[in-house]
Amino acid sequence: MTTAYNPSVICPILIGRTAELAAFHLLIDQVKSGRGQVALLCGEAGVGKSRLVVETKTYAASQGFLLLQGNCFQADRAFPYAPFLDLLRSCFSSSSPLTRHNDLTSFAQEFSRFLPDVAPLLPEHTPLVVPSSLDPEQEQRRLFALLLHFFTRAATHQPLLFIVEDLHWSDESSLELLLFLARGCRHLPILFVLTYRSDEVSPELRHSLAEFDREHLAQDFSLQRLARADVDAMLQAIFAMHQAVHTGLLESIYQLTEGNPFFIEEVLKSLIATGEITSREGVWERTLLFGTHKRHSSIPRSVQDAVYQRTKQLSARARQVLTLAAVAGRRFDFTILQQVMHADASHMLALMKELVEAQFVVEEAADQFAFRHALTRQAVYSELLAGERRAWHRTIAETIEQSSSLSSVLDDQLVDLAYHFYEAGVWSKAAEYGQRAGERALILYAPRAAIEHLTRALGALSHLDGTPPATVLRARGQAYETIGEFEQARADYEHALSIAQQTQDSIMEWQSLLDMGFLWAGRDYAQAGQWFRRSLDLAQALADPKLHARSLNRVGNWLVNTGRAADSLHAHQEALALFELLHDTQGMAETFDLLGMANGIYGDRVNAV
Repeated sequence: MTTAYNPSVICPILIGRTAELAAFHLLIDQVKSGRGQVALLCGEAGVGKSRLVVETKTYAASQGFLLLQGNCFQADRAFPYAPFLDLLRSCFSSSSPLTRHNDLTSFAQEFSRFLPDVAPLLPEHTPLVVPSSLDPEQEQRRLFALLLHFFTRAATHQPLLFIVEDLHWSDESSLELLLFLARGCRHLPILFVLTYRSDEVSPELRHSLAEFDREHLAQDFSLQRLARADVDAMLQAIFAMHQAVHTGLLESIYQLTEGNPFFIEEVLKSLIATGEITSREGVWERTLLFGTHKRHSSIPRSVQDAVYQRTKQLSARARQVLTLAAVAGRRFDFTILQQVMHADASHMLALMKELVEAQFVVEEAADQFAFRHALTRQAVYSELLAGERRAWHRTIAETIEQSSSLSSVLDDQLVDLAYHFYEAGVWSKAAEYGQRAGERALILYAPRAAIEHLTRALGALSHLDGTPPATVLRARGQAYETIGEFEQARADYEHALSIAQQTQDSIMEWQSLLDMGFLWAGRDYAQAGQWFRRSLDLAQALADPKLHARSLNRVGNWLVNTGRAADSLHAHQEALALFELLHDTQGMAETFDLLGMANGIYGDRVNAV
């Protein structure tokens, strides 16, 4: 007799991870005694990292730990501090245990200076702290120290389990911050659990992992695919029947999935939905050959086919929502999708519930959903034609744009707008938001994210008539210079200089000459001097006293470093006189500092002081 059966195809127990789970329990016990620990958990997509984290969270909660979690998503490489903003959202929510502590608002006020996205989370009538004018590197150090103080303070109340998942999608700034926190929390009751895909390690993540190794800060755990016996145990657990899975089914599932737990669950869902496996006389067995459907080259065939079969079981309207969500991204906003679908809230919630029950997506917050796995989202997205993708990307971008005031677009919205308009081929908008996102990343001292945004902006500009703005090239040059990429920085600065000369933008031409001087100062000091002198010549020709004074200071500093202190003093004194005429106190202060340095080298200690 054939039985119709539609189980929840998620393995109810953890299979094949006994040693790893025991190791994590031991780390939790050690942290309770005040010894901070860092666990680096890696493995391929779908191998079970998140499931092991869930089991670890359950045990930690039973031991009185406060659970803090931030997640990285694919777009986050270009979104500075994304996992920390994700974590802070939960910290400042009304349901967070941290809200019991009276000093939380003061931390939120401080965080709002560096992460404006935190501001909407503050209670009404809470005064915001006005950002200071420190340079980005100083601001970054201040933010790092503030977060260390925040978590140190939280750890005085109870031990912390601090989780960041999918570090392979993390921005560089977040990786640097995690390393800083790991160094500072060695003697605090905090366990860091950091997960990443072992086959998608970026150069930035590889560098961070090397630093963890070099300083002996972390323990490494690598999850492998399940063995055949573990796949058998997983099938038994899913179907809840001992000795009730036909050997042929086990062999087929194991051969197709190669022991990847996520693939196993996805393929089973597809086979059950299509009737390709059924229960006969209490034994589950395969009845038909697996279907073969056209797949996107980057998606495993098993997942592509499994997702295709499962989506056929959805209502037409739910399939449309799923497709739209795949275009929106791994994580998506309910309100934006509702507006795009022109659906009322109750109907939209019913469709989302259908997707949740079908195990495509999970609810993260009242208006935030995410695909249960990135591969599911990619499989759905790959089924769209190029023209369909462009149209949906444009609709989503325009909806986001209309829902927010341009003067108050948050950092994550800038990133989303730049991405969606680019994928839509709306080049003017893609260039605008890409430039803004890149400039914001520079302010946050996230140069690699800035490079990604600005490169995309330049790509968009290449589709438009006319010359790209020198400001975009200069900004990308600054980002390249920050990470030590000399040739790329030089190319961008030279291109910006050429454009400034073509467009007769004298101020940008002067700035580009100065930028070239600073760049060459770390490579060839003689070359640097030539660029600084060219900036001085241009400033004099422009008859701009402020530019003239700034160029004099740069030339003066170059002179003192090449052994011509007397000439240096003369240049700085001339610059000081110009700044005094302009009543420019900041310029005067900078000049006094340079004069002190020159006098010290020249041997005049009295004037140096």
